[in-house]
Amino acid sequence: MNADAVMPASIAWLIIGGFSLLWVWLGWWLGRKNDSLEDYMLAGRKVGMGFAVATAMATWVTSNTTMTAPQLAYQLGIWGMAGYSLGAVGLLLFAPLARRIREMMPQGYTSGDFIRLRYGNMAWRVFLLISLFYSLGWLISLGMAGGLLINALSGIPYFYGMTVIVAICTLYTVFGGLRAVIGTDFVQTLLILVGIVLLGILVIHEVGFEVIHSRLQEERPELLNLLLPASIMFLFNNLFFGVGEIFHSNVWWSRAFAFAPGVGFRAYLLAGFFWLPIPIVAGFIALAAPALGINVPSPDMVAPLVAGKMFGLMGAILVFVVVFAALASSLDSVLAATSDLIVKDIYKGHFRRAATDAELRKAAVWIILGLGLFTWALSLPRLATLGSLLHFTGAFVASTIWPITIGLLYRKGSGLLATLAMVLGTASGLYAYFAIGFYVAALVSAAVSMIVMLFAFTGRRAFDWALLRENGDIKNGEIK
Repeated sequence: MNADAVMPASIAWLIIGGFSLLWVWLGWWLGRKNDSLEDYMLAGRKVGMGFAVATAMATWVTSNTTMTAPQLAYQLGIWGMAGYSLGAVGLLLFAPLARRIREMMPQGYTSGDFIRLRYGNMAWRVFLLISLFYSLGWLISLGMAGGLLINALSGIPYFYGMTVIVAICTLYTVFGGLRAVIGTDFVQTLLILVGIVLLGILVIHEVGFEVIHSRLQEERPELLNLLLPASIMFLFNNLFFGVGEIFHSNVWWSRAFAFAPGVGFRAYLLAGFFWLPIPIVAGFIALAAPALGINVPSPDMVAPLVAGKMFGLMGAILVFVVVFAALASSLDSVLAATSDLIVKDIYKGHFRRAATDAELRKAAVWIILGLGLFTWALSLPRLATLGSLLHFTGAFVASTIWPITIGLLYRKGSGLLATLAMVLGTASGLYAYFAIGFYVAALVSAAVSMIVMLFAFTGRRAFDWALLRENGDIKNGEIK
């Protein structure tokens, strides 16, 4: 139990129970419209603007935004929260790519479809390894965040809190597929926006800029240093990390395929602008910790501890609702998108090439359940803080930025180059992670990958865009 908890466990369980019933009911209700595999995996490819903006924004407002942004502000200062806000650049840059993806692959299902058709089987398999590793890392960080939040605010043991949130998100995603994910995201977006704005206003009103600034100068002056080398490196590292996360992840590609024609560009653009200030507001909360004299046992618990200390029970409830909504909006999205990747690219692509849509629909249900169980099992040990776990995956995802960008926009570039870019970029990023620090892993990975992919422009081979439109059915292990 957490002795510093400010919310009675009974109230916490009441909130958890109420939201759990709401999410599961919405998942079941929305899932009734799923008549085909396309409905279940891509919501019928007819998602409109309002739901499109909400799901893009809610999915990107993760536990990593509401809890890791404050952690990084507490560790790296002003550049920590400002650097995290650069995650919006990934959404903004993906906006034109989403439109191109929808136009060039109208029948596509996953990001793996593009890599397979554009670069061939070898690059496809390397990409799948990177994508699955990243997805599992994201799922684990979300499961951990759920347990940490509930324990910090209510004293409910980490095990119970983590178990409940993973189980609930898995359940309603199984019931409704992507329709359930997008529908619940709409409600969760409203909760997140209202809650974050209220928290920022309350911190400024209760403590004030001058008090926060003076206490930081006395106790943690390095947090105000705009020339702190580690913080500056993090600023650029997080930019490439965020771009790599979005460009490669099937979470965002599946939405590009699911949005109605003409919606993707505007939806991602608006979501990026709306998301931009959220990490700054969330991070600012952490800077009040010294002024409040809070003992922070772990940096990734600073946000709920500050809110609980300042506002008591109501503050704890507000943070609880915001982070619970943020967790659910991301966990369900990653479960659905990772399931799609496993179903289409691994189960069908490598083991059951003749599988029917009905068989794939059944497989999707079992795979979502399996992912939920796997996430729960790997979240039990709490092997790292949220920030370190998240940025470890940056070495992997940043290596995919240039193969995907060049592959979508230019005809040049071979499968061998794309494979080398991803392998060498990942390897160099991992070396930098351990030899220098987490704040340079994605930066180094993206730089090495870019250097390799520049050789694409010296080649003579020109890719035929028509192959993407045909969507290349997988038969007998060959790309058709």
